[in-house]
Amino acid sequence: MTTEPDSLITPEPFSSALSDRYLVYALSTITARSLPDVRDGLKPVHRRLLWAMRLLKLNPTGAYKKSARVVGDVIGKYHPHGDASVYDAMVRLAQDFSLRYPLVEGQGNFGNIDGDNAAAYRYTEARLTKTAMRLMDGLDAGTVDYRATYNGEDEEPEVFPGLFPNLLANGAAGIAVGMATSIPPHNVGELVAAAVHLIDTPNAHDATLMNYVQGPDFPTGGVLVDDPRTIEKAYVTGRGSFRIRARIEVIKEKGGAWHLVVSEIPYGVSKGKLIEQIAGLIGDKKLPILADVRDESAEDIRIVLEPKARTVDPDLLLESLYKLSDLESRFSLNLNVLENGRTPGVMSLKEALLAWIRFQIEVLVNRSLHRIGKIDDRLELVEGFLKAFLNLDRVIEIIRTEDEPKQVMMAEFELTDRQAEAILNMRLRSLRKLEEMELTKEREALVEERAGLDELVKDEGLQKKRLKADMRALAKDYADDPRRTVVEEQEVARDLDWTAMIEKEPITVILSKKGWIRAMKGHAELATIPDMKFREGDEADIHFHAYTTDKLLIGAQNGKVFTVGGDKLPGARGFGEPVRLMVDLEGEVDIVTMFPVTPDMQLLCAASDGRGFLARGEAVIAETKKGKQLMNLKEGHRMKLLKHVPEGADAIAVVGENRKMLVFKLDELKEMSRGAGVQLQRYRDGGLSDAIAFKLEDGISWAMGGGKRNRTESDVLPWKVARGAAGRMAPMGFPQENVFTPPVEKSDDD
Repeated sequence: MTTEPDSLITPEPFSSALSDRYLVYALSTITARSLPDVRDGLKPVHRRLLWAMRLLKLNPTGAYKKSARVVGDVIGKYHPHGDASVYDAMVRLAQDFSLRYPLVEGQGNFGNIDGDNAAAYRYTEARLTKTAMRLMDGLDAGTVDYRATYNGEDEEPEVFPGLFPNLLANGAAGIAVGMATSIPPHNVGELVAAAVHLIDTPNAHDATLMNYVQGPDFPTGGVLVDDPRTIEKAYVTGRGSFRIRARIEVIKEKGGAWHLVVSEIPYGVSKGKLIEQIAGLIGDKKLPILADVRDESAEDIRIVLEPKARTVDPDLLLESLYKLSDLESRFSLNLNVLENGRTPGVMSLKEALLAWIRFQIEVLVNRSLHRIGKIDDRLELVEGFLKAFLNLDRVIEIIRTEDEPKQVMMAEFELTDRQAEAILNMRLRSLRKLEEMELTKEREALVEERAGLDELVKDEGLQKKRLKADMRALAKDYADDPRRTVVEEQEVARDLDWTAMIEKEPITVILSKKGWIRAMKGHAELATIPDMKFREGDEADIHFHAYTTDKLLIGAQNGKVFTVGGDKLPGARGFGEPVRLMVDLEGEVDIVTMFPVTPDMQLLCAASDGRGFLARGEAVIAETKKGKQLMNLKEGHRMKLLKHVPEGADAIAVVGENRKMLVFKLDELKEMSRGAGVQLQRYRDGGLSDAIAFKLEDGISWAMGGGKRNRTESDVLPWKVARGAAGRMAPMGFPQENVFTPPVEKSDDD
C-alpha cells in the first residue's frame, strides 16, 4: 500500500509558520553574522579569516600570500558566503585608517582614506600582524573549545583566547535583524588601566573608569569635543554619540593674510568626498567667505582652505565649516554585543570590560590546567627513564634476553605501558650519566612548575595577580603608540545667519504658468529681457525683483506655504527648473503667489469662501522642503490670495466674484499663525475674487483706461461697513476681472 502524499502534510497556520522561520533567520543573523563577541570582539567572518591565515602560516615574519588564496580557503572551509563580502572584511582588517590596531598586513592596494576601493584579491597579498597573533595566542593550549565547520570536515575555534581587548580597541559595526551595533576604537593603554582597576575593585563606579578611558581613540585622530558628562553618560548606558571634529590650524601669513590647514579628519569620513563637499559649498555660493580648497596631501593629510579675504573672522569660517561640512561629524555608540557567543545585549563600558576580564581568567585557568596535563604526561615518562637508569644493566639484559621485554620490565620495575614503550624506544646515546642528571633536573623543574600552576588554579587572588602582570606587559608593548584623538571640550557650532554670508546681488525672478522658475542677474522688466524663451505652451506668470539674500515665499492653492532662498534659484539660461523640485508641491496644485518675505512682514491671506486672517512673516517662513500648512480650508475651497500688507495700511477692501465690494478696518482681523480665519465677506453665490490692504485716506487704486488711477476717498466711503457683510456693487470703472491693482511700491534701492 502506497502512502498518499497528502498524509505527509501537517496543517499549520501561516502566521505561526512565518514567525518560527523568521525567528530562526533573525537569530542566525544576530549570532552568526552581525554582532561581535564580547570576548574577542570579532564577528564570525573575521575570526574565520584570521584562523585560515594562521593555518596557512602567514605569520608576521613570514612571506605574504595572495589574498585570493586566503579568501578561497575561508569560503571553501569555514564561511560559505560570497567572496566579495569576505574580501571586503579582510580589506577592512588591513586598513590603518579603519582599524586602530590592524589585524592584517596588506601588500598592494588595500584602498585609502580618499575613498578609493582596494584592488581585486588576485592582485593583493596579505599576512597576519603581531596584534592578530597576540589575539590568537593560546589556541594550541586548550584554552577554548572548538566546533565542527559547516560541512563537518574541519574544526574552528569558537572564540580567540588572546590577551588583547579587541572589542573596544578596534571597535565594531554591524546591522542585524531588529538590532545593530556601533563601537568606536579605543586606546589599548587606557583600556588596560581601566581593566586593572576593575580587577582590584570590580564594584567600582562607572564614572570612575572615566579617569582611565578618556573616550574613543580613532585611527584618523581628530578632536573629541563633547563635554565630560556626555561622554560619561554614553559609556554608562552603552548608548550615545560622540562629536568629532577635524584638527584644523590657523596659519598666519605675511601681511596679515591667513589660511586654514586640516591635518586630521573625523573617523569614517572620506577625504575625497570631504573635499568635493567643501568645493560644492564654494561653487553653490553657500559659503561665500571661503575662496578655495586645495588638497596638498602626500602620506599625511593636508587640506588647505583659503578665506575670501584676510578680514574674514577665522572663528566664523570654522563655525561655518563645522556646520555645513563633515569637518564635524558624529559617531554613534551602541555597545550591543554577544555575551558568551549566544546572548545579545547592550553593555556599559564597565560591563564589557568585566566580561572580558572574566573570560581572560577562564582562559588563564584553562591554560594552566592544560599545562598541568602536559606536565603530568612528561613526568610519567621522566620517572620511567630514571628507573631505567637506576637499573640500567638489568634493563639491557631484559632487552637482550627476553622475547617480550616490555611486559617483563612493566612487572619487574612497576612501569606503565607508556613508560616501558618510551624506554624501549630510547636511543643508545641517551644512556649517559649526563642524561640522567638532566632528567633529574627536569623532574625537579616540572614538579615545581606543577605546584605553582596547581596553586594558581585554586587561588583567585593569584589568578588576578598574574592577569594584572600580563596586562601591564601588554600595555608596555603598545606604549609607543600614544592616543591620537585629542579630547578637548568645545561648544556646539552655533546657528549662524547664513544670509549674512550670501553675496547680495540683484535678481529678477520669473515663474511660468507651468511652474518653471529661473532667476536672471540684475533688475529688469520682463519685456526688456532679450531671448526670454519658454517651453511650448508655457508663458510668464509671476515676475518680480529680489536679491540673492531674500527668502522667497510661495503660496499654494491647498493653503500651504513654502520658502526658497534667492541664492538657490537656477540661472536664466534655458527654461529654468520646475519649482516642484525645490518644494514638495503636488502636481495638480497651482501656485497662488510668490514674493520676497521677511519675518516682520504682515500678510493678508484669504480663501475662496471669503474667510481670511492676518499672519506674520515669521509664521509663514518654512525651513523645510515640505513647507507649512497656513490655511485650514473647507472641502471644495482653495487659498485665493496671500498678499503683503503695506506699511501704514489701516483698512481692507474685498471684492467677490459677484462684483460686490466692501471695506472694513484692518484691526477687525486678528493675526494667526494657522487657521481657517474669519468671514471677510458673505456670498449667496460665487466666492471671493480679490482683497487688498490699503490706507483709508489714500483710497483704493485700480487700473483705469489710459493708465489713470482712481484714489478718491469719496469712492471708498459708500462701501465702508463692518467685516462679514455682503457689500455693494463695485464703483463704475472697476476692472471686469474683479482684481485690485495695488500701487507700485518702490524699494530703497530703486
